[in-house]
Amino acid sequence: MKTKLIDISKATVVTAALLLAINVSSAAVSFPQSPSLEVRPATGTNVVTVKISDANDYVWILQRTSDLTSWTEVEALKVHNGNFQRAVPRDASVPNAFFRVYFDASRQNVFSTTESALLLPGTSFNYAAPALPANFLAQPILGQDNMPLTNLTTNLGATLGRVLFYDKRLSTNQTVSCSSCHQREHGFSDSRQFSVGFNGGLTGRNSMGLSNARWYQRRHFFWDERANTLEDQVLLPIQNSVEMGMTLTALTNRLAAEPFYTNLFTKTFGTPAVSSERISRALAQFVRSIVSVRSKYDVGVTNNFANFTPQESLGRQVFLGQVGNATCAACHGTDNFVPGPALNNNGLEFPFVDKGVGAITGLATDDGKFKVPSLRNIELTAPYMHDGRFATLEQVVEFYSSGVVGNPNLSPPLRGPNGQALRLNLTTAQKAALVAFLKTLTDLSVTTDEKFSDPFNYGDSN
Repeated sequence: MKTKLIDISKATVVTAALLLAINVSSAAVSFPQSPSLEVRPATGTNVVTVKISDANDYVWILQRTSDLTSWTEVEALKVHNGNFQRAVPRDASVPNAFFRVYFDASRQNVFSTTESALLLPGTSFNYAAPALPANFLAQPILGQDNMPLTNLTTNLGATLGRVLFYDKRLSTNQTVSCSSCHQREHGFSDSRQFSVGFNGGLTGRNSMGLSNARWYQRRHFFWDERANTLEDQVLLPIQNSVEMGMTLTALTNRLAAEPFYTNLFTKTFGTPAVSSERISRALAQFVRSIVSVRSKYDVGVTNNFANFTPQESLGRQVFLGQVGNATCAACHGTDNFVPGPALNNNGLEFPFVDKGVGAITGLATDDGKFKVPSLRNIELTAPYMHDGRFATLEQVVEFYSSGVVGNPNLSPPLRGPNGQALRLNLTTAQKAALVAFLKTLTDLSVTTDEKFSDPFNYGDSN
């Protein structure tokens, strides 16, 4: 076998010299994405840290030697979902040890199991029956629930969906996952104006936050509502030529080759068959489970907003139109802050650069209209609007206060008595108060709850 050196550390400086290598057999080995290997002594500790970044999830062999001639295997390291890290104690009897990590095509027989690849609890998290406030169980919020009777969220189904949501296998070169563009620390949106796809290309629109996607009365998804259901929506980015670049046939074949997936599909659906329909159902269940009901606002609902500061209370009054002439609640109504059956144009521009729904329906009356997302966790989901044109909430509020553009499709709540664009003309204090109120909709539990986190086993880096 031939060994190709990637990097050699300064052996005379550190106690343990470090050697990284790829061991390539006579059989051809292809690396669609170049692996990144690192072995280094951890500062101030008696361990060596091994880091592997490998989109192909190969097995890598860690070995140790004191003479660069006789190598002793320390561990076969199986990468799960692109990254792995291991802290390896040094052997005090071998003070001048060298380490290497290498690839051997003949050793690729270590498979990912549910136990080795995933960090799942012994008892499933509760996805099926989240604790909801009373107002979520009554009209009008009850009527906004888009969960179909044919795909009710279950604990096992959402668990499978969680694994799929974070799995980079869903992209053709195994470098991006659903979570790459819907990051939980950003309210399951993307902090970039446009998201980066599997091959470095940019999406045409900003990634929408997923908090409370379960409640949208119109039931359509994407900014232009081109997906009739959430079950339809979750499969489209996978097949998009910019986002993930896969075919459903390639995806099902890839997942069916993973023992932990056949195990999860069996638990969820009764048989190990991996199908696009089952993938769709599981992903939709997980997305609908991302429920935000533990914000400062939710506490306020229970105590007549006694927990609000004076500024937040003023902001709530502005939002509801009780102070000033704001019409926010007209398009972000109920305690879920989503629209009813109406489709809206909020006066971003004219002429229309992006026709939105109109580009899908072909109707001029739909030009410039877009889905209105929930405002829950809006503080976390910057930048804002379908094209991410506003970087801050302050800019958004200023737009509604002074920048609404008149156009033929402008929604009624943003029209004045003569049909002209209605600009809210808020005072400085009212604008600051409205921003403060919007921040009361932040629910950090969505960003910290383990049941929404990446479930893959990345070794010691978890």
